[in-house]
Order: sequence, then structure tokens, then C-alpha cells
Amino acid sequence: MKKIKAILVLFLLAILFSNCKSMNAVPTEMTAEKILGNPNYQAMCYGGYRDNTRDIEPTVSQITDDLKILSAMNIKVLRTYNVHHTEISNLLKAIRIVKKENPKFEMYVMLGAWIDCKNSWTSNPLIRNEDSERNPIEIAEAVKLANEYPDIVKIISVGNEAMVKWAWAYYVEPSIILKWVNYLQDLKKQQKLGKEVWITSSDNFASWGGGSNEYHVEDLNQLIKAVDYISMHSYPMHDTHYNPQFWGVLDVEAQLSEREKINAAMIRARDYSIAQYNGVLNYMKSLGVNKPIHIGETGWATVSNEFYGDSGSRATDEYKSAMYYKLMREWTNKEKMSLFYFEAFDEQWKDKNTLGSENHFGLINLQGQAKFALWEMVDKGIFNGLTRDGKPITKTYNGKEESLWLDVKTPSTVLKKITNTDKF
Repeated sequence: MKKIKAILVLFLLAILFSNCKSMNAVPTEMTAEKILGNPNYQAMCYGGYRDNTRDIEPTVSQITDDLKILSAMNIKVLRTYNVHHTEISNLLKAIRIVKKENPKFEMYVMLGAWIDCKNSWTSNPLIRNEDSERNPIEIAEAVKLANEYPDIVKIISVGNEAMVKWAWAYYVEPSIILKWVNYLQDLKKQQKLGKEVWITSSDNFASWGGGSNEYHVEDLNQLIKAVDYISMHSYPMHDTHYNPQFWGVLDVEAQLSEREKINAAMIRARDYSIAQYNGVLNYMKSLGVNKPIHIGETGWATVSNEFYGDSGSRATDEYKSAMYYKLMREWTNKEKMSLFYFEAFDEQWKDKNTLGSENHFGLINLQGQAKFALWEMVDKGIFNGLTRDGKPITKTYNGKEESLWLDVKTPSTVLKKITNTDKF
């Protein structure tokens, strides 16, 4: 009898331990379908480079620090751009390490495979409907990593702004993206790639049919039908220079305070992105297709000494960046869309001009300082005990908003009128 009781006690303890473990453990069944559009799984674009060259790769230890910072911000999905640097394998290794340390830690990856046309980045004639030699290697490596880290890699994106025509140095015709998307979808059917891995391409809204009719080709139509969801990019900040009909101060706003004028312009910037989303949505529906659309990339730089700075559209500073981040998060959360915001940390390899906007899209700078968008998080103490390259996360401008406002400029463009029928 005592032996039976002892066995029963051990059995009950085993059940209790199992239940406690399951309550603390991360759900193992998380898929792209369950993650995308889930406001509990906020997304971010990630690059961990600290130096002014990609020849110096971020280490696993450095990326581990970044992951802990991002997790504190409630970021649980990261987007990457290529697999031809060790940064990506280091990122996946780092996620595994942190998961082993902390069973509650969750971080998933939208893995990018970079796509170029034949002769990209060379002096030879560009052939838009043929692959670069690197493309098959990128796809093969993406598949390998997805199969090696099935608990982490939930999405594969074929190309980054690879179909938009202003990407002159490398863009491809949609047929190339379609070919590789179909290839990956076939691998899923052959059980050579996880069946729950979602396949997409991450591209400009116009490339998805939301703009000019020149993009409305049959290969694009077939691509829209082939992907599991559409990952679209939207950059109102760039269009404060290139297409500024939404930017500036309306004549009826002349009596507002400078802050109110800026706020109104930033709301129009958000609405500009919404209009681009609606353009893609309407084109997709015109094909008889109904599938998710998520924002694969958008952001707002905080520094520029060129088109977007004080001598240009006066768009870049920490206040406008913070307001754009807030407005876009609110909109996408409400609509149950994922927003892969660009980006978590400043990187300085993107532009040889140190004050070029491409180097300043991060929410945290290279000194480990949280920009204005994250000041409230610093105040709440979510970064307490966390460091980046040995530096604690503090505020820019020493946390003095009056100092920040010395760098905030009101848009100089004066807009006469915007009607309800305007679609930007």
C-alpha cells in the first residue's frame, strides 16, 4: 500500500511539475499566421552593425545585448535583409542562447533573402529578367537556416525593394521574385521546408500595385496570388522631398503653435501611408484576392544634412520621428496589422556621409541613448540593468526636452488646401 501511495504521489508531482513548466514555457505552436497582426507580437527591423563597414560583424555577445533591449520593448519579431553575412547566423545563435537562459523569452525572425538582377553593381549591362549569380545561393542559405531554426524562423522574404524601379542598381522584374516564391512554396509541399513558414516579398507599395499602372503586370498578379501575405513598404519621410503634397503647413493652420503645425503635418504623413496601404489593398481585391497585408518597413530618420534636413523639407528630428512611430503603431495595432518598424538601432555603414539620413533611422543611437520616441520607456525603467556595448540605455539630450526642441523645425512648405477627395 505504501509503495502504491508513493507511486501515486510521484505521479501527481510529475503532473504538477509538467503543468507549472507549461505555464512558464513559450508556446511551441506559434506560427507566422498567429504572430502577424497580433499586437502582443510587436515587430522591428534589425541590423546590429556598430561600425562604418559591414566588414566588422556584430558578435553573438553584442547581438545578445540587443535582443534583451528589444525584448524589454516588447519586440518579439525581427526582420533581417540577407543571409550573406554572419550577422544573421549570429542572430539566430544569440536567440537560441537567450531562450536557453530564459524559457519565457520569445523572438521570431522574418528572414530576408537578398535578390539582385544579373550584372547588378557592375559596369555591365543590367539584365532585369535574369538572376544574379548570388540569388540561388541566398535562397539555399535561407532554406538551410529556416530548417535549422524552425522554432525561430517563421517567414522568408524573397528580396527587399527588389521590384521597385527607382532601385536602379539592382531591381528585377516580378517574374524573378515569382519564380523564387513558387520555388519555396513547392519546397513546403515537398516537406523540404516547414509547411507553416510563410513566404512573401518585401517591397515598396508601388511594386505591389498601389501606385502607377506601369507596375500592373501579369507576373505581379501571379505573385500576389503566390505569396502567403503582402509585405509593403511606405516612407512618407522620403516623400517630404520627392512628393510633398501632404507636407508642410496649411494656410488655415497659420495661427497654430509651432508644435500644432508639426503635429498636423505628421498626422497627414500617417494618412499618406494609410492611402498607400489602401492602394495596395484595392489592387489586390481587384484581382479577386483576399489575404493579409502587413507593413514590412517604414520609418522616420532623426538626422539629415541633405534633402530632409534644415535646408530641405525640414522633416528629420527626434520629435517628428517619435510622433510618426506613435501614430503608426496606434494605426497598425488597431487594424491588427504587423508593423516592422525601421529600425531598432542606428547603423553607420549605410552612408559615407555621417549625417546622411540612412545612418539615423534607429530608435537608439550608437551611444546607447534612447531617442525621444523611447524616453517614456526609459522613465518606466524597462531598460534598467541592460547595456549596449557596456553603456546603459539613457536619454538623448540628457533628457531635456527644451534642448531637443532647439533642433525641431517647422516644415517650410505652405499648402493652400487639402480636400477630402485628395489621395496624396
